[in-house]
Amino acid sequence: MFTGIVTASGKIAAVGGEGGDRVLRIETDWDCISIPIGASISHAGICLTVTARDATGYEVAASAETMSVTTLGSWQQGDTVNLERALAVGDELGGHIVSGHVDGLAEVLSVEAVGDSHVVWFRAPKGLARFVAAKGSVALDGVSLTVNAVDGTDFSVNVIQHTWDMTTLGRLQAGSKLNMEIDMLARYVARLNESSEHEV
Repeated sequence: MFTGIVTASGKIAAVGGEGGDRVLRIETDWDCISIPIGASISHAGICLTVTARDATGYEVAASAETMSVTTLGSWQQGDTVNLERALAVGDELGGHIVSGHVDGLAEVLSVEAVGDSHVVWFRAPKGLARFVAAKGSVALDGVSLTVNAVDGTDFSVNVIQHTWDMTTLGRLQAGSKLNMEIDMLARYVARLNESSEHEV
């Protein structure tokens, strides 16, 4: 589990693998030797398992399924991704509960600088729009954000300058696609409502 609070950036140092699965080497400023083999790390909102590591980086593997439903399939050597280590018992929960399981891709419609922040409008996949609510939470490329407004399948978020500077969100432009994970509570509330309607 994660919080959606990005703690580092990672550079994709190498991309390998054939026949479906892809192996990526990630380099970061973390003390990578201390990362246990088998650890879960969020990469732009995608939970991936560490399979090898050394002093300057580590390797993860991604299945063909993961590549088909996330932006990972388009990642190339030299790209930068948001990183977050898995939540440990006792850690501060600064964002919201995030599983690292991407639900779909959100598309950037517009980016506007407003004061010291940026207002970004996104279009959610049609099947996910009902899970997005004003003042609710959403994770985009692994970043926990609060929804400002909702208009059908479109929604906006306000990104403060610190988050803009410290994550990959600062490179957003119209047409960009981001990994989107809906709020876990919204998912279960919707499921409970569906069950209740069927019982009536």
